Amino acid sequence: MANDYREMWSGLGLNLEAHDGLMAVLSDAYQNIYLSQQNRPAGMGYFDFVISEVHGQRIVEILKDKIDGKTIVGTFCLYVPEELILAVDGVAIGLCAGAEVGSDEAEKYLPRNVCALIKAFLGFKLAGLCPYVESSDLIIGETTCDGKKKAYEILDDITHKVMVVEVPHTKSEEGKRLWRKEVQKIADKLTEVSGKAITLPRLREASKVVDEKRKALKRLSSLRAYDPAPISGLDALLINQVSFYDNPVRFTAKVIELCDELDQRVKSGKGIAPKGTPRILLSGSPMAIPNWKVHAIAEGSGAVVVGEESCVGERNFATLVEQGFSSVEEGLDLIADRYLTINCACFTPNEGRLQDVTNMTRTLHADGVIHYALQFCTPYMVEAYKVKKTTEKQGTPFLRIETDYSMEDFGQLKTRIEAFVELIKEKRTS
Repeated sequence: MANDYREMWSGLGLNLEAHDGLMAVLSDAYQNIYLSQQNRPAGMGYFDFVISEVHGQRIVEILKDKIDGKTIVGTFCLYVPEELILAVDGVAIGLCAGAEVGSDEAEKYLPRNVCALIKAFLGFKLAGLCPYVESSDLIIGETTCDGKKKAYEILDDITHKVMVVEVPHTKSEEGKRLWRKEVQKIADKLTEVSGKAITLPRLREASKVVDEKRKALKRLSSLRAYDPAPISGLDALLINQVSFYDNPVRFTAKVIELCDELDQRVKSGKGIAPKGTPRILLSGSPMAIPNWKVHAIAEGSGAVVVGEESCVGERNFATLVEQGFSSVEEGLDLIADRYLTINCACFTPNEGRLQDVTNMTRTLHADGVIHYALQFCTPYMVEAYKVKKTTEKQGTPFLRIETDYSMEDFGQLKTRIEAFVELIKEKRTS
C-alpha cells in the first residue's frame, strides 16, 4: 500500500505492529500466488488494486460513509440479506475470517478443536487486526452452525454490537415462516440502528443493485464453462471474495468489464491453460480472504478450478430476487424466499446441495470434484459422504479434503491433489 494509513489504523484501535506483520505476509502471499500467474486477463488489475488496498482505501471509503451518516453492517454469512442493508442506506461488509491469526488469544475463549473460521474471526478481533470489525456499527451473525452461534455470544460480550438471527435447518413451511419472521427482525434492527425506514422505493432499488451484482457473477461463472478456461480458478475465487466488501455498483461494473474481455478470449480460443487441462469443481466450506490454499495447489498441479459450490461462489449468486413487488411486506417475503434457496450444509435433508453439485459438474464440464471442509466443520465434514455418493453415481472422480488455514499440510495436500489430477487424466484415456 503506497499510502500511509497508520494514523487511521491507530484511530480504529488496531495493533499496529501485528498489523504490519499481517500485511507483509498477505502481500508476499499475493505476489507468490496471484501475481506469478501467467496470461492473466487485464481486467484483473482492478482486483489486484483492491487487494493492495484491502485495509487501506476501502476503509477510508467506509469511514467517510460513516461520517456521511451511513450504517456499516459487518457480516459473516450469506444469510444476511444485503438488500435490507442497502435499503437503509447502509454498507454491507464481510468481516475478516480467512487467516490463522490471533489463535493464542482466541483459545482463551474457545476450544482448540474449533473450526479455523470461527477461531479466525474471534482471533482477528482479539489481536486488533480487522479494521472492518472496528468500523462496523452492527454485526449480524446467524445460526448456521453450533460453533458460530456460541462464538457470537463471546463476540458480543467483547464488541456489544452483535445481533444473531435464527436460520431454520429445514426448508419446510414451518421453516419458511420462521425465516420470514427473522428477516423482518433484521429489517427492524437495521431501521433502529440507522434511524432510516425501509421504504418501497429504497427496497426496490437495493434489490436491483444486489441482483445486478449476482447477474455479473453468474455471467463470470458461465464463462468458466469454456475450454480452454479464459480465467483461472484463483482469479475467479478472488473476485467472489471481493464481492463481499467492495462497493456493489462499482464492483458490478468491473466484473462486467472483465467478462467482456473474457468473451473475447473465448472467441479467440485464448485460455489460462491449454485446452483439455483437467477441470475441477471445488465443493464445501466457505473460503474467505486470504484462504487460497486449495485453489493454488490444484492449479499448481496441472488442473484448472472451474467452479465453487460454496458460499464464496455459486451459492452467493445462483438465484435472484423476484422483482416487481408492490409493497415492503411483499418485498421482504420475496427476499426471504430467495435466501432460503441457498443450500448450506446446515439444512436437513439437503438434496438441493447434491443437485447443485450434479448440475455444476455438468454445466461447467468438470472432470472431478474436490470436497473441501475446514477441520472441525461438522456439517460439511459429515455431508461429504452424500456428496461422494452423488458424484460416484454420475461417474465423476471425487477427492475429500479436510484442512485448516495453516501451511503445515501443504505438501501432503499437494501429493494427494497431484495424484487426483493424474487419476482424471487416466480416466480420460481409458
